[in-house]
Amino acid sequence: MRVIDKIRSEKISFSFEVFPPKTADKFESIKNAAEKVGALSPDFMSVTYGAGGGTSEYTVAIAKDLQNKFNIPVLAHLSCISSTKEGVRKQLEAIKAAGIENILALRGDLPQGSEALENWDYRYASELVKEIKDFDPGFCIGGACYPECHPESSSQKKDIENMKKKVDAGCEFLTTQMFFDNNIYWNFLYKVRDAGINVPIVAGIMPVTNVKQVERTLKLSGAQVPLKFKYMVDKFGGNPEAMKQAGIIYATEQIVDLIANGVTAIHLYTMNKADIAEEIKNNLKGILDI
Repeated sequence: MRVIDKIRSEKISFSFEVFPPKTADKFESIKNAAEKVGALSPDFMSVTYGAGGGTSEYTVAIAKDLQNKFNIPVLAHLSCISSTKEGVRKQLEAIKAAGIENILALRGDLPQGSEALENWDYRYASELVKEIKDFDPGFCIGGACYPECHPESSSQKKDIENMKKKVDAGCEFLTTQMFFDNNIYWNFLYKVRDAGINVPIVAGIMPVTNVKQVERTLKLSGAQVPLKFKYMVDKFGGNPEAMKQAGIIYATEQIVDLIANGVTAIHLYTMNKADIAEEIKNNLKGILDI
């Protein structure tokens, strides 16, 4: 079950991301939360990978469980920063043994106080993509992209050049970091196509449903926010129920606009919140059936 086949199908692809537990004692509760998201019948799911590979075994376990239980393609995240070639190979063997055919190849975040990149086996996601292809050409490989430029890149032009290296190495599709202004996505897409990157660009959408999530999300993503997003938070942030409803509506409107203008693949960052994912999917019921 290859993710690229879902993305390239005539039907609009609507998929969900979940995260694994950080510690063994949280495994069952997180697995149950991920299963509730999987029960919503997305076209595929992705499972994230902890910084430095700290949750790597849980990533594979959750991905395998979701794939077996719901018979849908599952995309296992894999990052390479600070990892050895041996460590990456072991993880690839575990992914393959679990029957997972899809990998999201990521460089990963630099650990705090890390040594120079030159001292590591991998410096860029494109190197990981090549490693995966060398290990097993049958894997379906996706990559990440930043509509507002990677925060460590010197320019968006340079960032897009590095994206093209990932695609040339074997990435079959790219999924965006979250964004809150669709105009940013359209401008980015124009530049990407102009650079000769023609793989599908899946739009990543994050429903922001509580005030604490706002600061954390913006810090991690580096995303800019339009005035209407700021006004939403200012108006409803002090009322948890109102903020949750407003965040769901905001994400829904983003998705409606994207689909109306030709986007055929949406990836929802669920934060393991099945109720929020379900409400958004219900809002889109007729649209997703087009």
